[in-house]
Amino acid sequence: MPHLLHIDASIQGGHSVSRRLTARAVAAWRAAHPDGTVAYRDLGADPLPHLDEAGGLARLLPPEQHTPAQAESWKLTQVLVEEVKAADTIVLGLPLYNYGAPSSVKAWVDHLIAPGLAFDPETQEGRLGGREFVVLATRGGGYGPGAPREGWDHALPWFPHGLAITGLEPRFIEAELTLARTTPAMTPLIPLAEQSLAAAERAIDDLWSPIAA
Repeated sequence: MPHLLHIDASIQGGHSVSRRLTARAVAAWRAAHPDGTVAYRDLGADPLPHLDEAGGLARLLPPEQHTPAQAESWKLTQVLVEEVKAADTIVLGLPLYNYGAPSSVKAWVDHLIAPGLAFDPETQEGRLGGREFVVLATRGGGYGPGAPREGWDHALPWFPHGLAITGLEPRFIEAELTLARTTPAMTPLIPLAEQSLAAAERAIDDLWSPIAA
C-alpha cells in the first residue's frame, strides 16, 4: 500500500502559501493513490527540539552508553527516520525565512543525519534514498537572476546538500513573490507572482497525473 509523509513548516497558519501548496499536492497524490495512506508532521505548529549537547553526543556513542537525555534525543531521531523509511513519497513545504530555511526544517534535517540509521557510518552510504521527495519551496520576494537580491535564497542550495548523506534527493517546485499582494511596494509584481504560483500549481497537478506518468 503506497504511503505518503506530508510535512509542513510554515508559521503563517491559514495565510501560508507553502501549506496551501502541500495540501494541493497531497490531494493530487490521494486522487492518484486512492488506497494510499498519509502521515502528517507539522514542524511549524509542533517544532522539533534542536540538537543540544545531549542530542549531539547521542550520535557519537553506542545506545548502551547513552544518558537518559541522550537516549530521549536518540529515540526521537529513530522515530523521525522511521517516518521517512515508511514513506514511498514525501511532500514538504519549504518557506524562506530570513533568506534561509526555517529553523524547524534545519532541526528535522539534523535529526535525520543519524549514523547507523540514515546512513552507513563506515561507507557513508545513504539509507533513505529511492523514495520520491517533493519540496514545495515558497519565497516572499524574488531572488533569481537579475533580481536585486539575486542569490540571497540560501534554503534551496543548502537543502539537498544538507540531506545528501542520507540518500534523499529533493525535487523542487517553486513559487516566488508570494508577498506581492500584501506588500504595497511589490504591487507592480503581482502579475509575476500570479504566474509563478500558477506554474507551481500546474507542476503539482502534473506530478501523479496519468498523462505525466
